[in-house]
Amino acid sequence: MSDFRFLHTMIRVFDLDKSISFYTEILGMKVLRKNDFPDGKFTLAFVGYGEEKDNTVIELTHNWDQAEPYDIGNGFGHLALGVPDIYKTCDDLRAVGAKIVREPGPMKHGTTVIAFIEDPDGYKIELIERKS
Repeated sequence: MSDFRFLHTMIRVFDLDKSISFYTEILGMKVLRKNDFPDGKFTLAFVGYGEEKDNTVIELTHNWDQAEPYDIGNGFGHLALGVPDIYKTCDDLRAVGAKIVREPGPMKHGTTVIAFIEDPDGYKIELIERKS
């Protein structure tokens, strides 16, 4: 199992264009590939900070017939991104319209400095301050 590698996390999104815009324009990821599957009536878009051969990415799945936003449920937790200066990052994200749902500060019962934002579908993204 030492040759296993974590490839991606898949989340279902209601408005693919809005989600791609959030992950690329607000979080600075790139669209790595996007494929329509007409027979299955869905589109897959993979976004990330680097190519899939070397990086873990996010698979955005858009089902064409979805009439209502998805219920995230209570089993999914969050995605996590490491950032160098969490206070500046939150200020910058807020300035471009990101929804900060937990302001930066030490985590409960610990010292790691974290914050949370939400994507257009309400998925939580934890920001973790990682000094170089």
